[in-house]
Amino acid sequence: MSFEYPENLKYMDSHEYVRLEGDVATIGISAFAIDQLGDIVFIELPEVGDELSQGETMGNIESVKAVEDIYAPINGTVLECNTDIADSPEELAADPYGSGWLLKMKVSVSETIDQAMTASEYQAKVEG
Repeated sequence: MSFEYPENLKYMDSHEYVRLEGDVATIGISAFAIDQLGDIVFIELPEVGDELSQGETMGNIESVKAVEDIYAPINGTVLECNTDIADSPEELAADPYGSGWLLKMKVSVSETIDQAMTASEYQAKVEG
């Protein structure tokens, strides 16, 4: 199985990705992680206005196989949650890097993103 790893994203060890546009970060889960989870049945996301710290649990994804925590990849404030994905979690696998984003955050400390991996680093890690 071959997965997409868009070059314009940064990836975390815990499989979240970040697309940074100015001081707004769009956060989602990599296609690799979604594939590992299997059929997704429920997604819990934080509330708009929540202040999150990098590494803090910000929600979870439940599949037929497991429940996995979702971690904040950066420090910031939740601006928007993707309610379409929360209502139809099975759609996450269809377009994880497009319509399958989970939330948008206003970044409070931009240098935290520097700890993330590039697409090629992440691909090497997960595909071994």
